Amino acid sequence: MTDIRHLNSEELEQGLDHILQSPKDEGVLELIVRRPDEDQREVLAAGRLDTEQGLVGDNWLARGSRHTPDGAADPEMQLNIMNTRVVALVADDPDRRNLAGDQLYIDMDLGPENLPPGTQLELGEAIIEVTAPPHTGCKKFAARFGNDAVIFVNAGMGKKLNFRGICAKVVRTGDIKAGDIARKLQGPGR
Repeated sequence: MTDIRHLNSEELEQGLDHILQSPKDEGVLELIVRRPDEDQREVLAAGRLDTEQGLVGDNWLARGSRHTPDGAADPEMQLNIMNTRVVALVADDPDRRNLAGDQLYIDMDLGPENLPPGTQLELGEAIIEVTAPPHTGCKKFAARFGNDAVIFVNAGMGKKLNFRGICAKVVRTGDIKAGDIARKLQGPGR
């Protein structure tokens, strides 16, 4: 087993220019990760996005949410999406990218000026819609990638440009696969 290395603030800042060059209108879905149970990850070559279940086989629906009055899953937080350039930087090892906790990793500018809530993306056969709830780093993210990484994604430019990622919901059920192109369809960002 290799030693886990957390990048410091200076190392993270060195990756900023590459992140800022992320595509605006179309980006590759590079990684699909299903979370069948807490702290479990399954990297998928293909999956199915469903309007009721989110990523089929993911624990989003069963896990529920602390953000809803009854503890039920929040439909506005059905999917978590992270920019592949950001996760590649903070993970510092391709095999650790899935630990970020998101289901979809897309090479695309996820900033609110490019993808404001209401923007729809076609992804494989599915269509997803960006939602308003914020997506922020947590204690698990800090443990996996370091405190400097949490600050990098949750403060300053990282916060302004949604480096930690965005939330979305499925509006058309369909199959997806790694390598699919996510395309902006409609909404405030189009």
